[in-house]
Amino acid sequence: MRKEKPYVMYTLFAINTIVFLMQYLFPSLALENQLGMFSPAVIWQEQYWRFITPMFIHFGLMHFALNGVVLYYMGQQCEAIFGHWRFALVYLLGGIMGNFASFAFNQPTTLSGGASTAIFGLFGAFLVIGLHYRDNGAIQALTRQFALFILMNLVFGLFDSTIDIWGHLGGLIGGALAGWAVAVPYGQERFTTRARITAGLFFIFVTVLLLFAGLRNFNLYQ
Repeated sequence: MRKEKPYVMYTLFAINTIVFLMQYLFPSLALENQLGMFSPAVIWQEQYWRFITPMFIHFGLMHFALNGVVLYYMGQQCEAIFGHWRFALVYLLGGIMGNFASFAFNQPTTLSGGASTAIFGLFGAFLVIGLHYRDNGAIQALTRQFALFILMNLVFGLFDSTIDIWGHLGGLIGGALAGWAVAVPYGQERFTTRARITAGLFFIFVTVLLLFAGLRNFNLYQ
């Protein structure tokens, strides 16, 4: 694993913190309404930034604190394994696909957001690492822990309407595909070129499917 400081994780953590402080100190800005995933605003007002910005807003202190703690500790491990730019790609692409899934499957009146879409992208990417490093005991132990966390979260999401389970699932799938496509810097021999290209193409394919699924909610695509 790399020994450099996880400055990408620090940057993402800082952005989340600054945005949350702005939400708390300047509630009149209503940043969650301006930046969260809200399908009608995407469709009728062409606010396409909402496929990206929801991963940087939070609804309350507990929401921010939980995601912040997970990002801080898990982000360090993932950035050490993937390297800086690969880690950034996995995080952002996982979050984007999570937001596309929210757009596709949540009720049109739902306002959603949170770093958990991108964090689940990291979980998905780490499961891919576990699949390719079955001979590494430390990675396998972490993979089992993360898999249990994913399972528990998805089960709770079935009974808690405040959890955006579609965003989490989208982030998980997006992060897994992104992680497979970018591979890891010192273990690319474990990732075949064909598999990496396939993962990248499948990421695009799934994103397009989610887009059309969301458009059908507004009868814009039959």
